[in-house]
Amino acid sequence: MRSLGQNHPVYSNLRRIEELVTTGARLTSQLLGFARGGKYEVQPTNINSLLEKSISIFSRTSKDIIIDKAMQNNIWGVEVDQGQIEQVFLNLFINARQAMPSGGRLYIKTENLHQSELEEEPFLLLPGNCVKISIADSGTGMDKKILERIFDPFFTTKGLGQGTGLGLSSAYGIIKNHGGYIVAQSQLGQGSSFTICLPVSDKEVQPIKETLEILMEGQETILVVDDEISVANVTKDMLQSLGYRVFVVRSGQEAVATYAENKDKINLIILDMIMPGMSGRQTFKSLLDINRNVKVILASGYSIEDKAQYLMESGCRGFFKNHLPSTFFPRRFMRRWIS
Repeated sequence: MRSLGQNHPVYSNLRRIEELVTTGARLTSQLLGFARGGKYEVQPTNINSLLEKSISIFSRTSKDIIIDKAMQNNIWGVEVDQGQIEQVFLNLFINARQAMPSGGRLYIKTENLHQSELEEEPFLLLPGNCVKISIADSGTGMDKKILERIFDPFFTTKGLGQGTGLGLSSAYGIIKNHGGYIVAQSQLGQGSSFTICLPVSDKEVQPIKETLEILMEGQETILVVDDEISVANVTKDMLQSLGYRVFVVRSGQEAVATYAENKDKINLIILDMIMPGMSGRQTFKSLLDINRNVKVILASGYSIEDKAQYLMESGCRGFFKNHLPSTFFPRRFMRRWIS
């Protein structure tokens, strides 16, 4: 798509392919969320900032919905995988939009709750203070029978091809996996509301990095380690088109040997986590033995909470899920990890 331009006859077909890939990636993420799969990159987060980002994305395509916000100042920090929690918010926003086909209002509120206040909530209690997020709409609402099943996997009231029934079940799995809870309340004709509570973290909150909407070109050398030849080749082509020099290897053993021979030339390593023989974890350990300051980004399409988190804490510079569509890659990828 970059090389052909928007006026090329096949550009619209390529755009459609991209949309289908994005849909497939979203479905995979929802399945992982429903299965309560591992968190990828957990960090202390200001939930107001993350909500604002999600609202900005949603509002671009929902001009007929008025959004009322009541964000508490000095909101406490929570420790979350920002990508997964953002997915929860967008799932709830999209669900609300579908309940308001002619437009309406979306009410979003955040507040700090002490343990003593939690005891007054008619929900599952958390063992300490929490941050509460409330998302309500003025839509059609649900009757009691539907409300009882909304978090069930594959349950949907939409027609064939219009929904997978995984949006709310994946939201439920993600919140539970973060040690929180999510509940829904609704009455037919009176809208719906969702309440999320997440445990408070005492760690210092990190600012949310803005996505760069430009292609980041460079001249550094990158080592790509992936046993899937199609993934490795596409990654190589994309990086080379941006000006980078690229080594490609298909195993951990090759990665260690190549880095040992070229460590003064290689600025960054993209390391697949799941490989036959020498795993990503073993490869990373061997790379550290060669250079304690080696710069590595983990890549995987699988849920690997313990392994990924261990390696992130051991010095990896970042993590991305390599089943995401290609537009994600050059825009968000390069400069901050190389430097």
